[in-house]
Amino acid sequence: MKYLGLIALIFMVFSCTQEEAPVGISNEAFSYDYNGKKIELYTLKNDNGVVCQLTNFGARVVSLYAPDKNGTPGDVVVGYGSGKDFVEKKENFFGATIGRYGNRIGNATFTIDSISYQLEKNDGENHLHGGSNGFHRQVWTVESVSDNEIVFSYLSPDGESAYPGTVNTTITYQLTAANELKIEYFATTDKKTVLNLTNHTYFNLKDGGKSSINEHLMYLNALRFTPVDGGLIPTGELAEVTGTPFDFTQATAIGERVDNEHQQLKVGNGYDHNWVLDTGNDKTQLAARVVEPESGRVLEVYTNEPGIQFYGGNFLDGTIAGKSGIKNGFRSAFCLETQHFPDSPNKPEFPGVLLNPGDKYYSICIYKFGVEK
Repeated sequence: MKYLGLIALIFMVFSCTQEEAPVGISNEAFSYDYNGKKIELYTLKNDNGVVCQLTNFGARVVSLYAPDKNGTPGDVVVGYGSGKDFVEKKENFFGATIGRYGNRIGNATFTIDSISYQLEKNDGENHLHGGSNGFHRQVWTVESVSDNEIVFSYLSPDGESAYPGTVNTTITYQLTAANELKIEYFATTDKKTVLNLTNHTYFNLKDGGKSSINEHLMYLNALRFTPVDGGLIPTGELAEVTGTPFDFTQATAIGERVDNEHQQLKVGNGYDHNWVLDTGNDKTQLAARVVEPESGRVLEVYTNEPGIQFYGGNFLDGTIAGKSGIKNGFRSAFCLETQHFPDSPNKPEFPGVLLNPGDKYYSICIYKFGVEK
């Protein structure tokens, strides 16, 4: 593809000599007790002025400060600014680890070995993001933490949120010298189950969600996507993107076609779909690239997953204040969630999500930050 040639453009190494690294949110302001456990904030830094803050509540990304083309750092992550807000305000899955199943399961049910499992219907008739008490609402154990890496773990008991099997999950967040936020997921189970872990960080590369994302230029390494029905459940079709508003094989402004009369855009109130990545194997490869023209900031996404969900912030409505009092409005942030496809447990033609005892689940997502000269 012609666009891939743009990857060779200079991807500048950030320098912290122009601006001091930002302090970010204070640990004291974030600390909060939840169900007898303490929610805390952790800060990772590298030598290039990139700072990432995370919390053990939902193993979430809270903020990420990345310099722009002038070397000025800015928070590019949208969400809440305190542990209390994450607990008490509307759950938008800001920055969260999603499990046991990222995205939707149709009719909130699936079958393993002729046994049917009925899940919570928390999205109309469907099951979304592991249910209302999924991994995003758990206080994770911090196994280790250093200046540039933190390891979270969570033991999900058999039957939690109606899923079978005791699942032991570990997540490593590493902030590398190459300005990558590398997220690695590891999991095992003692009983056959389904598992599809992802990260739900909301990004706005310009100003942390004060303005629209419509001018961001996006490339997706995908020639097909999975159309959905009225409940946003895939129909099973792998549709070609060519000639549709879903074609991001060339860098295109997110808002250029979002109000097109295409039926799939009407169903999702914009973009909220899974793209079938053209990676062809389990190796970590480029899935997406987003450029914000004014700041020059660039986000590249790499993964070993077969799909990526692009969500354009269609359900943000500006009614709830986030960090610094910012009221994130309609389409003020986007998510790029690396994943297996939605409703895969009920779609045998999709890549499988069954995890067996003895299997070692592994998934990787890399959010790499830079600037375009």
